[in-house]
Amino acid sequence: MLMGLIRHGQTDWNAVGRIQGQSDIPLNGEGRRQAEMLAERLLHEPYRWDYCITSNLSRAEETGRIIAGRLELPLLEADERIRERAYGQVEGLTAAEREARWGRNWDQQEFGQEKDEQLQTRALAFMEELSSKHPDKNVLVVSHGGLLAQLYTALYKNKYSERIGNLSLTILEKKEQEWNPLLYNCTRHILHNQR
Repeated sequence: MLMGLIRHGQTDWNAVGRIQGQSDIPLNGEGRRQAEMLAERLLHEPYRWDYCITSNLSRAEETGRIIAGRLELPLLEADERIRERAYGQVEGLTAAEREARWGRNWDQQEFGQEKDEQLQTRALAFMEELSSKHPDKNVLVVSHGGLLAQLYTALYKNKYSERIGNLSLTILEKKEQEWNPLLYNCTRHILHNQR
């Protein structure tokens, strides 16, 4: 089984550095364009995909619809387990606003945000269920940067720590009980179109 993990396209809040969390912010025009670029790339790569599934937040759902439509893939029912982290009182604020309110170490304080372990638990449960339901299929999964970062931490400890880019693609292959990374956080489809 292959799982292609994708972070949704850009939103207006991404563009200005606001933490979205579970606020349901739609894609902007650039986010739609990014989704089209990835879909075009996937059409020309050797991997073949059977399904697409997204989180139930609109920015992930629209990203998935664009990609699945271009690749003519069935969309599975959206799954709330792959939603972004809930950030509590911090949602909607920029870095400057967070620091102005709570200081540089705002992220060490309790504002009702979901814990790393909670994110990892729900992401791993999703992976396990999807791989047991579709063990011989290749599935594209459209999720969120915070959730994907915690999933990679759960799977690979601190091996990967770079920021997860909008419309980045990571491909994992399941062999027995291991998820082996074939590609990590790749955005060459976006970089190629910026030249």
